[in-house]
Amino acid sequence: MMKIGELNKRITLMYQTKVPDGMGGFTVSWVTAAEIFGAIWPVSAKEVIEAAQPTMTVTHRIRIRYRANLKSSWRIKFANRYFNIVSIIDINMQHKFLDILVKEAA
Repeated sequence: MMKIGELNKRITLMYQTKVPDGMGGFTVSWVTAAEIFGAIWPVSAKEVIEAAQPTMTVTHRIRIRYRANLKSSWRIKFANRYFNIVSIIDINMQHKFLDILVKEAA
């Protein structure tokens, strides 16, 4: 059973929006949806070769209180690190906590 005091990391939920650039086009910008508390655990790390360069991919599990509006297209910021959402799991479908599997953005 998770205790609410274990959600001790301040994280930011962000989503993309299009902003007019003044010349008929748009630029993509990230907007803060909410600043909340969560727990973060590293899950795995692996090194892959991309464009002839070794690249480290790190995955984490982030747990937050249940939010109905969270989407997989959003991203999470913690300190100076950004995480892309891979999946969102409603634990036991009880609408109490969400486990979010993320991949650290390069």
